[in-house]
Amino acid sequence: MIRPDVSALLAAYDAQLRVRIPDPLPAGVEVERDGPVLRFLGLQGHGFVLYRDLTGLAGREIDSLIVRQVEAFAARGEPFEWKHHGHDRPVDLPDRLRAAGFVNEDQETVVIAPAARAAARPAVADGVGLREVTERADFVRIAAMETAVWGDDRLRLAEMFESERSADPASITIIVAEAAGEVVGAAWVRYEGTTDFATLWGGATLPAWRGRGIYRATVAYRAALAAERGYRLLEVDASDDSRPILQRLGFVAVTTTTPFVWSPS
Repeated sequence: MIRPDVSALLAAYDAQLRVRIPDPLPAGVEVERDGPVLRFLGLQGHGFVLYRDLTGLAGREIDSLIVRQVEAFAARGEPFEWKHHGHDRPVDLPDRLRAAGFVNEDQETVVIAPAARAAARPAVADGVGLREVTERADFVRIAAMETAVWGDDRLRLAEMFESERSADPASITIIVAEAAGEVVGAAWVRYEGTTDFATLWGGATLPAWRGRGIYRATVAYRAALAAERGYRLLEVDASDDSRPILQRLGFVAVTTTTPFVWSPS
């Protein structure tokens, strides 16, 4: 078996995904540039900042950059996420974010695989079916399932799906896993424009239905869709639960990512 070139995969990820701006943008979303940072505003009441490289900034320059982002979102009363990667510099950036009032969420692992390798005929447990959905009623059912899994309000997922599909219906495919008419799992794939990548999201499954291959089936299903569209690589921000499954499917770890979240007081 050919060993993957992790450094080449990481370079492709950094170059193609980290500062990609969807075109067209969903209605109401704005993007502002502040030096190396892209600021996304108006995403159902929250936002985030992206960047490819902060090399050359340190000390007061980094602190000033952080403060400007906080001020921009504070003026709108919006929480936002600063997506930090394990190979980002300067190395003390996480400490500076915490000092500015950010709270870090759980670390995830960025994993990448060839789409053709991960694509397969999805095999799910008896009584479970996979279906692509495009209607708001199904989006609301997904949001309710996600709320039940995570224990917080995920209703904005329905708004997010509608907004993205209204801007470009070909940019995303949303899938539910159903059993006896109940949504027991959901996942979606975003096709990242003219890059080599499709990105996989979601994958939550109701606790009673875990261990039956549902997540693995949604990965295979989405990988096949991406490969059919000519996307060469798949990327996932993988939780500790999903990472071992993905690695068995041929994904390799290239870096880590941690959301640092700032919220208005």
